[in-house]
Amino acid sequence: MDDYMPSTTLFVLLLPFLAALFAPALTRLFRHNAAWLLAIVPVVIFWHFATFLPEISKGEVVTGGYQWIPAFRVNFSWFVDGLSLTFALLISGIGVLIVLYSGGYLKGHEHLGRFFSFILMFMGSMLGLVVSDSFLMFFVFWELTSITSFLLIGFDHKREASRRAALQALVVTGGGGLFLLAGLLMIWNVTGISEMSLLLRSQGVLADSPFYLAIFVLVLGGAFTKSAQFPLHFWLPNAMEAPTPVSAYLHSATMVKAGVYLLMRLNPVLGDTAAWETVLPVFGGATLIVGTLLAIRQTDLKLMLAYTTVSSLGLLVMLTGFGHPKAVEAAVLYLVAHSMFKGALFMVAGGIDHEAGSRDITKLGGLMSAMPITFAAAFASAFSMAGLPPFFGFLAKEEIYAGLWQPGAWPLLLTLVAIVGNGLMFVIGFAVALKPFLGEKPAGLREAHDGLVLLWLGPAVLAVASLLTAVFSSVTHRLISIPMATAVEGAPVSVYISLIPHIGMALLLSGITIVFGIVAYRNLERLRSAMAATLTAIGWGPDQGFDQFIRGIVRVSFAVTRIVQNGRMETYMKATFVLLIVAILVPMILFDELPAMPQWPQDVSLYELAIMAIAAVGLVAVIFARDRLTAIVSLGIQGFAVALLFMLFGAPDLSFTQFMVETLSVVILALAMTRLRLTPTDHRPIGKRLFDVTISVVGAGAFLLLLLKVIQLPFDLTLPEFFTNYSMSIAYGRNIVNVILVDFRGTDTWGEIAVVMVAGLAILSLIRISTRRPWPSIATNDPNDEERR
Repeated sequence: MDDYMPSTTLFVLLLPFLAALFAPALTRLFRHNAAWLLAIVPVVIFWHFATFLPEISKGEVVTGGYQWIPAFRVNFSWFVDGLSLTFALLISGIGVLIVLYSGGYLKGHEHLGRFFSFILMFMGSMLGLVVSDSFLMFFVFWELTSITSFLLIGFDHKREASRRAALQALVVTGGGGLFLLAGLLMIWNVTGISEMSLLLRSQGVLADSPFYLAIFVLVLGGAFTKSAQFPLHFWLPNAMEAPTPVSAYLHSATMVKAGVYLLMRLNPVLGDTAAWETVLPVFGGATLIVGTLLAIRQTDLKLMLAYTTVSSLGLLVMLTGFGHPKAVEAAVLYLVAHSMFKGALFMVAGGIDHEAGSRDITKLGGLMSAMPITFAAAFASAFSMAGLPPFFGFLAKEEIYAGLWQPGAWPLLLTLVAIVGNGLMFVIGFAVALKPFLGEKPAGLREAHDGLVLLWLGPAVLAVASLLTAVFSSVTHRLISIPMATAVEGAPVSVYISLIPHIGMALLLSGITIVFGIVAYRNLERLRSAMAATLTAIGWGPDQGFDQFIRGIVRVSFAVTRIVQNGRMETYMKATFVLLIVAILVPMILFDELPAMPQWPQDVSLYELAIMAIAAVGLVAVIFARDRLTAIVSLGIQGFAVALLFMLFGAPDLSFTQFMVETLSVVILALAMTRLRLTPTDHRPIGKRLFDVTISVVGAGAFLLLLLKVIQLPFDLTLPEFFTNYSMSIAYGRNIVNVILVDFRGTDTWGEIAVVMVAGLAILSLIRISTRRPWPSIATNDPNDEERR
């Protein structure tokens, strides 16, 4: 259906950016209550999109928008189906809790208002990304998420680690954005379609295109960098340098899932191919295993959760690319479950750090009695992360095994990967939820309590939501799971999984996962030591490789800059003319566009030959002039000769203009030269002179060939006829040349005048500098003295 309130949707999309504009002022005005006030913004957004649930659950879609650039068929348009609606509800719903949590976590921070502004801008960027229909609108919001996440990750900009993490995230995700842009442009070129809703109706067009592989690789470049797939996973754990609200929002529930969203969105048109069903499971499975193994190594609560976020993203990519409807259903369920339990656990980790003063799991313990609400939320979220009933994570895990358990060696291998990955996530989930709260309180640990309601409200709400969505799974599936899975699959899908155990292979595999997780949890310290030893033995990793890559770019850039930006005008002029020669000659030679050589005309008059002889004499005089003043005057001879030619061929106005320009140029340059040293100072060696002569001759020849080719083409009278017909009627001028310069090209002429003025100011500055600085001695043999003079 069409959006019956397009202006409302547009207002909702712009609302976060408007709120970000006023957030600092509101924070200063309302102080501790600003979080409650600003949380109204995501509440309004959540409510607006929740009103679409009845229509979307019936299989309808909501579209709307406005023309942006009609000439290029670019619109500011939105497209809401089950996939985009689920993301919009997650972004706004969890956004409410994050804004409130930020008010408690950063209470009293001098830059809290700026933080609210950044988080709201990110919310608007992510919201625009998931509902965008236009390719251009999608890419703009995609890049805005990278920019706003850069601001959030580097929020504590006085710390070098924060600055490095922010730059690393921007470089990786920004580079991926360039791949995505190229991919979208290729899709546009291949299909002629510039909107997602229309592209989804053209299934088979891209898969059958000879450009499919190129489009596939470019799209993966954007998706894999954004969703931190191995070996590009390293930026996400480093982004934990950001404040915990950023980690809980960007790097678990929203931004890092943008790449997964892209793959799910394009699954109907890019999926169901050998490349899709091979590359995605391979990289997704590798990311799942690598992420969980690296999580085992960590002792920092946020880093443990960050690496399991990497592994969860790998699991989502693997399921999206597996190519079975049940796997798509599993990906949908797990995406929703992960957003709830991981967002809650990140906020729990931040609450522990805020109250106890530490995130090191080896230095925490005995907090259950001091922080009972936080412990309850953590324990419930760990149950969901481990895939245990009665939470939504249990439904997701059962569906994962139901989707992957298919005949064949390839599904068996991926099933084993899923068992290992889920088992290790079981370990990390309960390690975060239990170890800080059970046992004896370590000596020196700060006294802690549940603290402000803003700190525990978010984890508690998400834990309860994870429970309710599982208990009322039929409602959840009808409103969320089925519409979303249908959008991802590109065909109607039914989801029936519930809390009632279904006896079968999925339940058996789930039991194996739980047993493996319990055994691994009891041997967590041994596993951590083994992983530490393994990583120490390996040494080099992608994170270190990124630093080496950046250092290499800096060194190469420095070396290239020393060559092409060496401060010598001679080098710049040579490079300019060489590139110009290449640009003219190479296409003409490659495409066989060289002109036919003209014959010498038989009716050349004596005075025409005389004028050409004068021009030739002027050229010889310039070349062999012994000082600059003589060269300038000789250069004017050629200009006057050209003016005479204009006059002979019936262009007196143009001839007069040429006379004036040449006269003024000679006079001005001569006046300027009187302030400079005009003695002969050409110290160039013979090799340089020959090289310069070669460039001059070849350049002149290139322009000669170009002009000959131009005059041999059919002459287009469109512009001459236009100026002839309209110079009087529109500009009221009979002198066509003057009318062109003053009226038709008025802005261009104004720009040329501005350029001349700037050049004159530059010359004036050089003259003044030359009168203040001593000149190098002419007696020196340094060839660079001439250039400095």
